[in-house]
Amino acid sequence: MALVTVGCIMMRKCHLNTCPVGVATQDEALRGNFAGKPEHVVNYFTFLAEEVRELMAELGVRSLDELIGQTQYLEMDDAIKHWKNQGLDFSRILTKPKVKPDIATRRIQGQDHGLDKQLDNELIKLSAPALERKEQVSIELPIRNSNRTFGTMLSGEIAMRHGRDGLPAGTININLTGIAGQSFGAFLAHGINLRLIGEANDYVGKGMAGGRIIVRPDAKAPFVWHKNSIVGNTVLYGATGGEAFFAGKAGERFCVRNSGVTAVVEGTGDHGCEYMTGGRMVCLGRTGRNFAAGMSGGFAYVLDDDNRFRRRCNPAMIDLELIAADDEDAEWLRQIITTHHELTGSLLAAEILADWDAQLQHFVRVFPREYRRVLNERAAKAEKEKEIIHG
Repeated sequence: MALVTVGCIMMRKCHLNTCPVGVATQDEALRGNFAGKPEHVVNYFTFLAEEVRELMAELGVRSLDELIGQTQYLEMDDAIKHWKNQGLDFSRILTKPKVKPDIATRRIQGQDHGLDKQLDNELIKLSAPALERKEQVSIELPIRNSNRTFGTMLSGEIAMRHGRDGLPAGTININLTGIAGQSFGAFLAHGINLRLIGEANDYVGKGMAGGRIIVRPDAKAPFVWHKNSIVGNTVLYGATGGEAFFAGKAGERFCVRNSGVTAVVEGTGDHGCEYMTGGRMVCLGRTGRNFAAGMSGGFAYVLDDDNRFRRRCNPAMIDLELIAADDEDAEWLRQIITTHHELTGSLLAAEILADWDAQLQHFVRVFPREYRRVLNERAAKAEKEKEIIHG
């Protein structure tokens, strides 16, 4: 409803970058159609609150605390007649507990989120010189899978003190060993480098805005790195900036809704780069099926060593291209793989770089058609402005 108040007409094209009212699109021309204002949302919720108060007054209650849990005000809607609801009995669900008045019908105590026990509290203390004076600090800690959302509280502290720009690159360097819990490095802020020797669970780098995440196995690991998973599912979901390097495979939905992060991984599961709108993703191994579904922006570069990558893609919104040796992306690709090797010690990256000319021929660039159109329009606009300036 909030979207409708600012103009959404529910075309259900959010993933196609063709929203005609400019709500869900990066197309500058379509964005010009957006007519929503904050006052529209304020007005809607004001009217909603007023009507809620009117209904509460009809029931004879003055506050939500007086209303919550009072199941005697509920009744079945007899206007809904359907064979599926015949015989439904909600009496047990709607029975009020026989306890003291006003107890157990509403929130009577706060929820303990256990934030005081989070490892981030120690991170914030150790990072004091960086937070207060922007001095460079290095931290070494073990980590367990019970340490979830590691680094998020520290990122919040940086955001509160230094805003969205965060700290200079490499100000806080954190070296970890072990297995990280869910949402490792979520919402990571500029200035933090997270280096993990071990592995991590789902949602690594969720919503990260900057910084760098590096995950690699222990050098003594007996398995082949690029044939085994190093991070879980839905990694870099909704990330807006920063870099991530994973010396191993990721699970499903890698880089979903990524809009700005640069990532290197050595294999992914199904639905990679789904709904991606920006950033760059490099995959040095095979992907799962339905790759690039709904992808409207950014680039993906995939090493197609079995010549079957086309079959694993969703072709609805993307084109697949080979990369020529003189293409400017070729040099960028070589440099980012070199950085991946330097940061993780990846043997697969070393092998690719050692035979670069031959390996480059197997890389495929995933280029969203909508993104190509927008880039062409921007280039034409810039060229036209240049002609006007130089007369």
